[in-house]
Amino acid sequence: QVQLVESGGGLVQAGGSLRLSCAASGRTFSSYAMGWFRQAAGKEREFVAAINWSGSSTYYADSVKGRFIISRDNAKNTVYLQMNSLKPEDTAVYYCAPPGTTWGKVPKYDYWGQGTQVTVSS
Repeated sequence: QVQLVESGGGLVQAGGSLRLSCAASGRTFSSYAMGWFRQAAGKEREFVAAINWSGSSTYYADSVKGRFIISRDNAKNTVYLQMNSLKPEDTAVYYCAPPGTTWGKVPKYDYWGQGTQVTVSS
């Protein structure tokens, strides 16, 4: 079973950048597609981005397309989310997890990691 730990969040001004990391344990990490999701206070969790096992295919929510970049380093068991041109509406707790069979939706997992808080000030 893979365990995931998110990091890299923080407070940034609008227009700024952050890079999130998701460190995975387990030897099968490179076999999994991975995704990033976020949940703003009082809102449902939503899909942000996904990447296939090799990094050759990516998919983004319309709200982040052109601003965020998902990538992975299988040698380091890590997936990244480079966030540029941040907006106040990007403020949320960000989680990584396998994206499920249908990219773009939020899988119904019983457990999510602790996530990492991203706050964008205007």
